[in-house]
Amino acid sequence: MTVKLSSSNLSKLPANVAGPKYDRATLKAGIVHFGVGNFHRSHQAVYLDDLFNAGIGHDWALIGAGVFDGEKIGRAKLEEQDWLTTVVEQDSGHMNTRVTGAMIDFLMPGDAAGVIERLTDPAIKIVSLTITEGGYFIDPASGVFNPTHPDIVADAQPGATPKTVFGIILAGLVRRRDEGTVPFTVMSCDNIPHNGHVTSDGVIGLARLIDQDLANWVSEHVAFPNGMVDRITPATTDRERGILAKDFGLEDNWPVFCEPFRQWVLEDHFTDGRPPLEKVGVQFVKDVAPYELMKIRILNGGHAAIAYPAGLMDIHFVHEAMQEPLVSGFLAKLERDEIIPTVPPVPDTVLEDYYQLIESRFSNPKIGDTVRRLCLDGSNRQPKFIIPTIADRLKAGKSVAGLALESALWCRYCFGTTDSGAVIEPNDPSWDRLQATAKAAKDAPAAWLAMEDIYGDVGRATAFVEAFAHALNVLWANGARATLTRYLAGKL
Repeated sequence: MTVKLSSSNLSKLPANVAGPKYDRATLKAGIVHFGVGNFHRSHQAVYLDDLFNAGIGHDWALIGAGVFDGEKIGRAKLEEQDWLTTVVEQDSGHMNTRVTGAMIDFLMPGDAAGVIERLTDPAIKIVSLTITEGGYFIDPASGVFNPTHPDIVADAQPGATPKTVFGIILAGLVRRRDEGTVPFTVMSCDNIPHNGHVTSDGVIGLARLIDQDLANWVSEHVAFPNGMVDRITPATTDRERGILAKDFGLEDNWPVFCEPFRQWVLEDHFTDGRPPLEKVGVQFVKDVAPYELMKIRILNGGHAAIAYPAGLMDIHFVHEAMQEPLVSGFLAKLERDEIIPTVPPVPDTVLEDYYQLIESRFSNPKIGDTVRRLCLDGSNRQPKFIIPTIADRLKAGKSVAGLALESALWCRYCFGTTDSGAVIEPNDPSWDRLQATAKAAKDAPAAWLAMEDIYGDVGRATAFVEAFAHALNVLWANGARATLTRYLAGKL
């Protein structure tokens, strides 16, 4: 017999599943969160659940929000179980299952008026975001907010009903300004460099299109703290639902499986207070940048390094990729030779120890993280996680052979077939463009680097152009396995 997750069944949870230690009926909303996906529910929501379990901060509960119709599917799954989520942490020697209850409502995605109305509530003191790298309207080549994006231009029109996250946030801030309510803090929990600055560029950039005085007011009165977030959290499939039902006797429409490790480093910069998250392991620091750069280059750059060779070799799971000596060897050599040397010192951190922790996390056999997930959305991820490292290496006059090979592997993957000839299904918002460009690059490698919005100046640097062309030609002539063998032997 299994127990169906719901508020009424919290007293009937299986013995090996922990439930909330607090009365959810006493919680009061303090945070509206856009982007209620797996990462948010394994990270921010878990920290808040820890806080509430400690008997602290019960006026900081979460309300979900979204802007896309597709988010209604997740909302319906959570509504059926009273906004509860089962979080399963596991690695080779550890498995822990708990039900979290930090979310108490989820506004209807797409109902801009309803969301804005909630944002005007003085009890809402933080609006947080997990909207993925592609949700910030960033021009990939320049790395800055793009005010000419059609969705942003539409939100800036007089009388427009906002359709973007930034438009809805700005409308909520305008209402609070007009009503004399202290503005909320806008807190990005996304995995992008300087996420607070990026978010502020988006909100203020949109405000500037509407009214310069409004832009000045947001700049002067609203806090946008930078933060570094980390926890490997795969997508949920029937596999995870089946494990939860079979091993734990619990039915959850949308459980979250993740690694035990988690980290959140956050600037202590808030407009109107914050929950005391330092009591549950959040690191509050004056400057997040060193931690952020370390994570983005070593972990996210590392994910990119193993993703595309593993994809070309038809490897399904990330831990299986790490069991392939050519893939794990490529990761280790690329990290130590080219990536880690570009990372400045980080307080109280030994970079080699951090890399070894990353290697161990990637190798976790229980997580079920897929290579396809790591390959997803390269057009947004490469400009953030790989290309800045290439730029730094070029500036220092250092070799970029391994990074050029990583880029060539991405290009070869976007051609749309693995080395065995299996078809790679579209795996990027810009897949059609990437595939057409990858096909052109097979005979003319420079065509790939001519994607100005992705590569910028790096795509014109002679040393990189030559190294990339060589790597791609070797890949096409010999395949990923033989190419990696040559690279590891120092013969590429």
